[in-house]
Amino acid sequence: MNRNAGHVFLYGPRNHWRHLLVSARVLATLSLFSAALFAALGLGGMLQNRWAASPSQTMKGLAASVPSSYFAAMLGLELPGMEPAQRADAPLDGARMTSFLMRFVAGLDPDDPAGLLARELPGADRERAVLLRAGSGGSRAASPVDLGPRLYPPLDLGLPLFPEDDPSATEAAPPPSEDARDEEGGRESAGQEANPPDNSAAYPSLRPEPAVAARSTLGRKAVFIYHTHNRESFYPELQRKKGDPQDTRINITLVGRRLAERLEEHGIGAVHSDKDYATSVKNFDWNRSYQYSLNTVKQAIADYGNLEFFFDIHRDSSRRSKTTVTIDGVAYAQVYFIIGQRNPNWRENEAFAHSIHEALERTHPGLSRGIWGKTAKNGNGEYNQSIAPESVLIEIGGVDNTLEECYRTVDVLADVIAELYWQKRDAVEAGVTVAAHAETRG
Repeated sequence: MNRNAGHVFLYGPRNHWRHLLVSARVLATLSLFSAALFAALGLGGMLQNRWAASPSQTMKGLAASVPSSYFAAMLGLELPGMEPAQRADAPLDGARMTSFLMRFVAGLDPDDPAGLLARELPGADRERAVLLRAGSGGSRAASPVDLGPRLYPPLDLGLPLFPEDDPSATEAAPPPSEDARDEEGGRESAGQEANPPDNSAAYPSLRPEPAVAARSTLGRKAVFIYHTHNRESFYPELQRKKGDPQDTRINITLVGRRLAERLEEHGIGAVHSDKDYATSVKNFDWNRSYQYSLNTVKQAIADYGNLEFFFDIHRDSSRRSKTTVTIDGVAYAQVYFIIGQRNPNWRENEAFAHSIHEALERTHPGLSRGIWGKTAKNGNGEYNQSIAPESVLIEIGGVDNTLEECYRTVDVLADVIAELYWQKRDAVEAGVTVAAHAETRG
């Protein structure tokens, strides 16, 4: 017992002082580290106050940037006596706050329940068009309708394309009778197909051939016409009224070919592409159509270096009541002009479309349904229009129009486009002449 007690007496105090020294060392280290940390934070705050680009980067600046009405509204949530008067523009409206939280947390817009369905249907989540310039042929509510091939109801369902439409107003027009075609200029010879993929055979000329053009581009190609959705067709031409109006032979490419032919008659060299992407592109994906057509445009520019005008011709998915106008007793397919606002220079494209739109308003009021802009919110939003300022997407007619009605419209478009083209050439030549004269005088 005495030996153990002596051991505690001799060695206990030494260990005690050793523990104290270790603790003091740790405390000193922590103190120095804390002092250095606070000094660094203070120095950082001083530098931030001195070099901050905007006071909103500090809490004081952030608070100063928030309107006082928000603070009053926040206090009103806790203090009944502080509740602000309910106004339409209240800063903390309950419905708007709920909508914001739903979008922030779940990515859903409670004001647009269709958005949830659009997520599950490929191609259904289309961007909404914005009317840039109204046309006398349509209303602000009659925007173009985009439906991909997979969104049309199958034939055996017997469902209308747009249930909200009036069936009596949306019934597809019957194809022109043989007698009517004979009156327009003669029927093709016996034994030929009723609707072969050829303009001259599908429908005879709707107007006399123009005289030899007074001017010519002398073989130079100046206009390129193509079709991103080349299979878009028309119910009357397919001899049916529902289902997917797509066809490999009788489709919108015939309308584009007609436009190229008419421009050539005006002396303007035109190139037309009727490329079928579904068969020519490996692992074809309809949602990438504009990437495929962009390659077509780039190849055309490489092949024909002097191209100036570019037209992507489509057929709209709206019904007949929204895509047809009668002028002087004759039915025409109406047109939409589509501008992709993702293109940073879209205003130049819109100015080009506006020149065509205004000319149509002068010569054939009601033919144009206006110029519509689309963003990249849910779709392409560019439409290859950054290629050139004089590039535009034109939708001619809808699913219920006939090729004959579309051809009438194309003939008018060709006249207008040719007039604008030669006006541009005159302006360019006049500018070159003036510049050359000034250089000579200098």
